[in-house]
Amino acid sequence: MPNANEDSPRALSQVQHRAVSELLRVSPVADDLALRFQEAGFGLALVGGSVRDALLGRLGNDLDFTTDARPEDVLKIVRPWADSVWEVGIAFGTVGSQKDGYQIEVTTYRSEAYDRTSRKPEVSYGDSIEEDLVRRDFTVNAMAVALPRKEFIDPHGGLDDLAQRVLRTPGTPEESFSDDPLRMLRAARFAAQLDFEVAPDVVKAMTDMAGRIEIVSAERVREELNKLLVSAHPRKGLGLLVDTGLADKVLPELPALRLESDEHHRHKDVYEHSLTVLEQAIDLEEDGADLVLRLAALLHDIGKPRTRRFESDGRVSFHHHEVVGAKMARKRMTELKYSNDMVKDVSKLVELHLRFHGYGDGEWTDSAVRRYVRDAGPLLDRLHKLTRSDCTTRNKRKANALSRTYDGLEERIAQLQEQEELEAIRPDLDGNEIMQILDVGPGPVIGKAYAFLLELRLENGPMERDVAVAALKEWWAAQD
Repeated sequence: MPNANEDSPRALSQVQHRAVSELLRVSPVADDLALRFQEAGFGLALVGGSVRDALLGRLGNDLDFTTDARPEDVLKIVRPWADSVWEVGIAFGTVGSQKDGYQIEVTTYRSEAYDRTSRKPEVSYGDSIEEDLVRRDFTVNAMAVALPRKEFIDPHGGLDDLAQRVLRTPGTPEESFSDDPLRMLRAARFAAQLDFEVAPDVVKAMTDMAGRIEIVSAERVREELNKLLVSAHPRKGLGLLVDTGLADKVLPELPALRLESDEHHRHKDVYEHSLTVLEQAIDLEEDGADLVLRLAALLHDIGKPRTRRFESDGRVSFHHHEVVGAKMARKRMTELKYSNDMVKDVSKLVELHLRFHGYGDGEWTDSAVRRYVRDAGPLLDRLHKLTRSDCTTRNKRKANALSRTYDGLEERIAQLQEQEELEAIRPDLDGNEIMQILDVGPGPVIGKAYAFLLELRLENGPMERDVAVAALKEWWAAQD
């Protein structure tokens, strides 16, 4: 990015003028909309993240605008023009629409503050763009381009901060975080997304005011955590949350991983290990960011602090930490209002992440392979990635041996999948056949018989029908 100080601290250089002009050239929808607002007697400006991303060369199809028009006036202007309109955010002054493939949000100038005891902002409308910009979270998000005249507005030095890759607040960070405590999480999220540094006074305010985050709803916290986790540099954002004490309030299981170790009981730094596993899991992603995999990688060892034991021989053990960790992941994610499916998938991966090691270095039996695939179900591909990522040893020989062993397991799975339908393992007889053969009606015994036959199927693979019938009758004769 060009030096922001070529002409004056808050002026666009010639190259940056071209960047904004290019933005508007490739987005004629912006000029078109601005002219409609002008004809109605209102102003319109591209604002916030859209301006920031345009200057960073990463603008997508989401465009944010601000205006002096009230929401009802915005609706009158936008409805006949847009392809579709939605009013989900209208209580906060925002009208959403879609036009020519662009997702557009127009928000009335705002001057908002949070009640000290409320989870929601009290929205009041402002009368100037300067008043609107000063209430925004960070200076790099407090820049605007007034349309259609294309005037660059940067009253808080956002362009300088963008060039220096630093996050500062337009006013004091204490005022900003008092108005909306979620901005503390947003600082960590933007640091992770943009790979920016957070100004020291902002970090201090985050540390001093960490307790204020408790007033923010779980849903808003969850969304910021998700955006942080699927960013390009999640370790950076997570480290900031831990160092400022914010993680103690929103994800306490993470800082709890920083276990003390003394000279007599040395063990791997579980916190650093977990962040490394997260990064290694990201390296294995194939189709973009996988939030389920990233959550599982981050949380896979959270059961260790509760299960740590110092053994008599000086070793440290964490017996059954995967089972405890799965319960802890389920509890935390439920409190953060994650969907039931996501809670189930992440906790299942945490529970299974050690399964591979339980078989040691020996040859996997067909039965063991079937059980591994059956238990993982549709999470098998993610379990492969999580298990491989969980190797963070610096011992290359050990790491290579583990990798080869897992290669062997995947080959065995592929071989068995050619012979059997591993993803849908079922007994060789269904419930109706069981009732007919045993001459009994529906009831608990059918479930027991089904479980017996499933166990046989896992142990022995597919059986001929007459063999399965004989086994079922033999089992039935032995029942009380």
